[in-house]
Amino acid sequence: MTRATRSIARLLAGLVLLAGTAQAADAPPMPALGASLAQLTVSGVSSGGYMAVQFQVAHSTLVTGAGILAAGPYECAAGSMWRALNNCMNPGAGTRAPSAEQTFTRVREEAAAHSIDPPEGLRDDRVWVFSGGADHTVERPVVDALLAFYRRVLPGDAIRFVEVGEAGHAMMSIADPQPNACATSEPPFINRCGDFDAAGELLAHLLGPLAPRSAARTGEMLAFDQRPFTGRAPIDLSLADRGYVYVPGGCRSGGCRVHVAFHGCRQGEAQVGRRFVDGAGYNEWADSNRLIVLYPQVRPRSGFAWGSLRWVYNPKGCWDWWGYADPDYATRNGGQIKAVRAMLERLATPLPPSPER
Repeated sequence: MTRATRSIARLLAGLVLLAGTAQAADAPPMPALGASLAQLTVSGVSSGGYMAVQFQVAHSTLVTGAGILAAGPYECAAGSMWRALNNCMNPGAGTRAPSAEQTFTRVREEAAAHSIDPPEGLRDDRVWVFSGGADHTVERPVVDALLAFYRRVLPGDAIRFVEVGEAGHAMMSIADPQPNACATSEPPFINRCGDFDAAGELLAHLLGPLAPRSAARTGEMLAFDQRPFTGRAPIDLSLADRGYVYVPGGCRSGGCRVHVAFHGCRQGEAQVGRRFVDGAGYNEWADSNRLIVLYPQVRPRSGFAWGSLRWVYNPKGCWDWWGYADPDYATRNGGQIKAVRAMLERLATPLPPSPER
């Protein structure tokens, strides 16, 4: 590369970084809310389900429960897109999902390397797992492999498995005003299956008895700048500049619990707007149960992108569960996991003192 070419490359890099800064400036900083992380729970659908499993295992001493829709076991893909598409979505002859013992061995190896929390941290967790009988994106054997792993480490009453025979590959919600039909497996991947309320069902299992969901939302959906939490340009990790957090009115004074909801592929704001953050069904339960809901956001990438000099292939805007962003994707050192952990620390930051009157 000539000196002139290098100068042009540096100029272009500066311009794209400025462009990214301008986009992020639209979102304010995440507020400090004095939240409690003592009963932190996570959930997700599809790639978000895989991310929820990864975050739970990586931070098992912090997370107390996980709700998983249409996803499989920890590090199922083992850093391989080919395995992700075959062993971990549509296993067939010669492409089986990992056994419970294989997954547990991998967890112990990562823990011995001090890249995740000790697996003992999982023993007091509660998990809620869902599979749709008409889901041909993540087939039932993959979900069964996840259940087998959980049964390897958790008592039976801590695990609840739900199957809706006619359900497709999606979040099952009663909150979205224009949901897809139950058997659908297409954007925005939010389906209505009668009165089945996945968000309410999983939160009740993970947190215990809940007050009834609010009839109308009373909290605030706040957009926030994700840049301070990534340690680099968010697009380097295929993260969006902007994320969302739902804050019930009573949670402005501190002490509320937190739930992290990970959207699925083709379900982030860049592709379906706010359909997931507004319509997945968590917010109405959050209002009546002093629960903050964090909605971190991924954006799609196909190779190089404005604002990044890294080649990242994530055209459907999935969470990283096969290693497209970095090789440590499933550990505490993974860029996306570190970013979400930093967001939680911000939510838990003590409230600033009230000004003197």
